[in-house]
This record gives sequence, structure tokens and C-alpha cells, in this order.
Amino acid sequence: MTNHHRAFVSGMIAADPHQAGATWAVLQYVLGLRGLGYDVYLVEPIAPSSLRPVGTSLSASINGRYFREVAARFGLTARAALLRQDTRETVGMAYDDLLRAARGSVLLINISGMLRDPTLFAAIPCRVYLDLDPAFNQLWQAVEGIDVGFDGHTHFVTVGCLIGSAACNVPTCGRVWLPTVQPVVLPEWPDTPGNPDAAWTTVCNWRGYGSIQSGGVLYGQKVHSFRRFMELPERAAGQFQPAVAIHPAEVKDLESLGAHGWDLANPAAVADTPDRYREFIQRSKGELGIAKSGYVESRCGWFSDRSVCYLASGRPVVAQDTGFGQYLPAGEGLFAFSTVDEAVYAIDTVNVDYARHCRRAREIAEAHFRAELVLGSLLERIGVDDGTSASASPRELAG
Repeated sequence: MTNHHRAFVSGMIAADPHQAGATWAVLQYVLGLRGLGYDVYLVEPIAPSSLRPVGTSLSASINGRYFREVAARFGLTARAALLRQDTRETVGMAYDDLLRAARGSVLLINISGMLRDPTLFAAIPCRVYLDLDPAFNQLWQAVEGIDVGFDGHTHFVTVGCLIGSAACNVPTCGRVWLPTVQPVVLPEWPDTPGNPDAAWTTVCNWRGYGSIQSGGVLYGQKVHSFRRFMELPERAAGQFQPAVAIHPAEVKDLESLGAHGWDLANPAAVADTPDRYREFIQRSKGELGIAKSGYVESRCGWFSDRSVCYLASGRPVVAQDTGFGQYLPAGEGLFAFSTVDEAVYAIDTVNVDYARHCRRAREIAEAHFRAELVLGSLLERIGVDDGTSASASPRELAG
């Protein structure tokens, strides 16, 4: 597909700078739409409280510097703006230029409803709320009454592909949620030779945002899942070197991780830029992915954009089950586990024929996550290609 439509993407890159995994999650949409022929603009609103060092100006901040670096690296300098929330102050494009671009756009992909500037927002006819934190966004709104920015959008899209189905207990908040898998721009993520002697890795935060209690269930963070699998390195053959952002005050957990054989890497050293993040994945044997307990408990079907990058790189993925096996092929190249025994079995299976599972991993990425396929399907379902913005019913399978 080629066209000359203009699209806006709004998502978090600089508010928490040097979190390159989060940066890539946004870039896959920006670069993916560009690959479909869209003239793509990136805008990120940032709260003054997020600026580093505290009290610094937007232009002099670490945030501003990181935003400029990412924009330059991917050819976005003339089409990207970091916008100080509730002002017209920017790094990158001037606000007036941003407004002119918005008025000529047909599509907004608004990740977690970040863009709320009514002047920019209302200028775009098709406004898609993209939910990359399934279960959490819906529960924050429905249970805790937090405004997560649903209002004003024309379509609601989630990577929790089972939300709205009988298999998932997450409230829909009165919205029709269109499911989508996470796209990967394959030219940016080439298939590279795997090393069977390398370590199993992942990149994660031990604790992120707040957990939620609802109906007697804790929808928790990575820590709440990880503790159930502490013994895994002692039971499975291989090295396990996750890059974990964990506070030094988590003494008990750090001691337990070390005692059980987890060899922690520092994400600030190995995954702080988009290029280093990609290199870290390419140096890995595969991914051992443990999910936030909220994704597991909700059975929302979340599957990580990070795991998609491993698959695209030709790296097998052994991932904690969130229900994704209902719509993705598991058993070769990709495995779902719920117990330590199942994770050990998957790792042993990969070890028997590593090269075959590497090939299968790349095949899964090409068949299910290729950006042209995923975004093309999404745009067709929201009706943006023919200039309409009519609602569409969710399909069982997106991508």
C-alpha cells in the first residue's frame, strides 16, 4: 500500500528517558506507518514533573536531549515534537507547525491516551486510543476511577487480544476493543545467527506502576510473577541473564535472585538506547519472558513487543502464558509456560535443536507480527484507508 496520508503518533519516549524498550514500542508504529507510505509525525506531551534534572527547562533537560537523539537516529527531526504539557513550548517542531500538520492528518494513534491537547487532538478526524497496558488501563478507569484518557477517541485498540472475550475478566469500560498484536518493522530487526552458548535474557522493570486489587485478585507487577520462578536457573540448563531495573533497596529479592543463579545485567548499560537494546537481544540465546502478574491474572492475551523483537531477530521465546496461545502458534520457536516445570521443558526442547527453533522464531515474526500486515489490518478495520472512520467489530485474531 502506498499513499500520501498524514498520521500522528503520540507515545512515551522521553518522559522516562533511556528506556529503549519503551522507545521501540512507539517506534514500531511510527516507522511501520511510514513504511506503509504515511507521512508520520511524532508528538510526546511531557509533564514538567518528569523533567530531569528537577527544575530544568525543557530544552536543557536530559529528556529533551534523548528525544532529539532518537528523532535524529530515525530521520524524524523535522516531524517530531516533545511538548511541555499544557503549553506551546516544544523541543523539535514548533507548536504552530505541529498544529498545521495535525489539521492535515487523517489518523491519530494515541498510545495510552497521552495526547490530550484539545487544539491538536480535535483537528484529527480518526482518533485511535491504543492500549499497550491491557487490564491495567481498564481497571484503573473502572475500579479506581482514574481518568486514563478514553474520552474523545473514535476507536479503541488493545494488545490485550482477549479483552472483551469470555476468556478474560477485564472490564471493557463500555468500549468496543479492537484486538491487535504488536507490530515489528522487520528491516530494523534483521534475522541474525543465534549462539546456543549465549544466555537467555529479557529486559524488564522489577516494579513499574501501581498494582490493582479487584474482586479479591491482585493484578500485580513483574516482581509478583518473578518470585514464583526463582528456582528456574537451578533446574534448567543454560545461563540466565535478565536485564532488570531493580532498586538496591530490594535487598531480599536481590539476594534471592543471586542465590538461585540469576546473573542480572544492568539495563541502563545494555538497553539504554534503541541500538544497544537491539544489540543486547541479538547477543542473546533467546528470551525467557516473565509477565506482569496483572497480565497473567487477567488472561487478557497480552504478548510483549519485546518478545516480538526477539522472534524477529531469530531468537526463540519462552514466555509466561497470558492466554496468547489462543491466537499465536506455540510449540516451536515460541513457548508458553505457567509453571517452572513447563518453562524447564520449553528450554530443554529448544536446547535439543536450537537452530530449528531460531528459524521458526523468525517465521512466526514474519507471519504474525510484520508491521505491514499488522498495521494494514488495523487500518482496514478502523476504516481509515477509504477516508471513513466507522466502527468495526473486533475480529478474533488481529494481524
